[in-house]
Amino acid sequence: MKRNLLILAAMLIVSMTACSQADKAKKQPATMKKTLIAYFSASGVTRSVAQRMANINGATLHEIKPEQPYTDADLDWTNDKSRSSLEMKDKTSRPAITDKIDNMADYEVVYVGFPIWWYTAPTIINTFMEAYDFSGKTVIPFATSGGSSIKKACADLKSAYPDIEWGEGRLLNNTSDKELKAWMQP
Repeated sequence: MKRNLLILAAMLIVSMTACSQADKAKKQPATMKKTLIAYFSASGVTRSVAQRMANINGATLHEIKPEQPYTDADLDWTNDKSRSSLEMKDKTSRPAITDKIDNMADYEVVYVGFPIWWYTAPTIINTFMEAYDFSGKTVIPFATSGGSSIKKACADLKSAYPDIEWGEGRLLNNTSDKELKAWMQP
């Protein structure tokens, strides 16, 4: 009789634990949103931040790659005739990108990172934004910069793509992992 009671008690404990685990599994997907971190990096600074963000958050990382890579001469902002200078002067410029994302529909949150060029996002970011449907997603810009803020870039993106649900953008120069984690919490 004692043996039957022990078996019954053990079964009850296992059953309660299994139900508790099932409840946790049901709740987890609602709080864990599938996240993409897409970034363009000309010199590697933004790439470094994006990689840290992906490691902290467990997000998918995607590099926005120009079809024609930028050379040092292309990035010479002091030369009015450099590729980056010409692209930034032309508001319709849309540099071609490679490595398109096949499963964009899977993501609920998309962080879009870039260096600040001429106080705003590089025109390749417009190419990326126009390549996908962001309906039902939250898009959050982040940037790195040698001296500019992200405010104009955020305002420009919101103005150009008013139908997108934008999260608050942030400049991530010298940001600690602890600060990144706190900022990325839902």
